[in-house]
Amino acid sequence: MNFAELTAPEIRALSRNSTLVIAPIAAMEQHGQHLPVSTDTILAGAVAKGVEAALPEQTLVLPVLWLGASDHHLPRGGTLTSPLPTYEQILVDLLTPLLRDGFQRFMILNGHGGNIDPLRVALRRLDVDYSRAILTGAAYWDLAAEELAGLCRGLRKEMGHACEIETSMVLHLRPDLVRLDRIKDDPDDTPANLRGLSWPRDFARRTDHGVVGYPELADANRGRLMLEAAVGKVAEVARAVLDLPLPESSE
Repeated sequence: MNFAELTAPEIRALSRNSTLVIAPIAAMEQHGQHLPVSTDTILAGAVAKGVEAALPEQTLVLPVLWLGASDHHLPRGGTLTSPLPTYEQILVDLLTPLLRDGFQRFMILNGHGGNIDPLRVALRRLDVDYSRAILTGAAYWDLAAEELAGLCRGLRKEMGHACEIETSMVLHLRPDLVRLDRIKDDPDDTPANLRGLSWPRDFARRTDHGVVGYPELADANRGRLMLEAAVGKVAEVARAVLDLPLPESSE
């Protein structure tokens, strides 16, 4: 069910216990020289739409939140952003009205790496006041990490930025927005023995031209398979969240 297309009475009539609210969040930021700044929003929206189609009577999908926490992209321009503390509060405010309205199952479906930290903190904050709700969230590529890795041809097997995965998926969904003559690889030069270490760097310091990964290996057919894999895995997790027993009152 698409939240934006329902009437208020139709939303009011939905089951609070057996409806999963899915809140896709993304960004509007630079994606190298070849992808549009709306890339994350396009992809998060496509995954959310696919999950809605897979679970049409059990999910209530909110409009994609196109604003993200993207301060680290500002040095390369073409970026709109919310500071981290503000974005954390935005996520709290986004879910609070539906929590107050009685909905009890939530999934924030993330489409931008910079949103991960505020997403986690926002969920922890909400859990304090709404302990009887099931509050979950993840990036779609983390849920489908194994499936996406199997479809990558480059050395990088996980999501980067304007990378093989994102470029392939946009080539499938919106090939008219991909500047084919500007695609250029930009491998991650982080030393292998430092992988996994938290090391915040803006994109002027991290990459040569705003990319992390191997977009030269992208193609539309594998982009379709990647999108299908992401939708399938997120839908699988959504079903599992719907099957969870609701917490009992601690009162």
